[in-house]
Amino acid sequence: MSADHTRDPCPIVILNDFGGAFSMGVIGGCVWHGIKGFRNSPYGERGYGTISAIKSRAPVVGGNFGVWGGLFSTFDCSVKAIRRREDAWNAVIAGFFTGGALAIRGGWRHTRNSAITCACLLGVFEGVGMLVQRFTAQAPIAPAYPEDVKPLSA
Repeated sequence: MSADHTRDPCPIVILNDFGGAFSMGVIGGCVWHGIKGFRNSPYGERGYGTISAIKSRAPVVGGNFGVWGGLFSTFDCSVKAIRRREDAWNAVIAGFFTGGALAIRGGWRHTRNSAITCACLLGVFEGVGMLVQRFTAQAPIAPAYPEDVKPLSA
């Protein structure tokens, strides 16, 4: 896997990832809590219940997503700087630290289990990404005529 040199430097990447994760969380929270607020409201007040649920819960979901995204991106940049490599293991290690950091208030067992779970989840994501990349890569095009093939020099 080649390094992506078109990406911004790490401090900017962290802020971009935090903002993107926050936005994604708010949009998903609007959909999720909008449906939930609609279903849990009485028939005459479903519109009000939908808006009320969205206003109270969607920013919380966005904040949770933003914290995860920002923390993951921070750990990812740190691991890249320490290892001086850019490969799939960076995401797995960053996922391990992110899961552990977010669960640290729950005690040692919860921290360990969350770190391992998050690392495994990121490992699956990276593995699937590599498989998709491998299967969608274009094969080299064979020459149309044999005379187009240059002989190997001895």
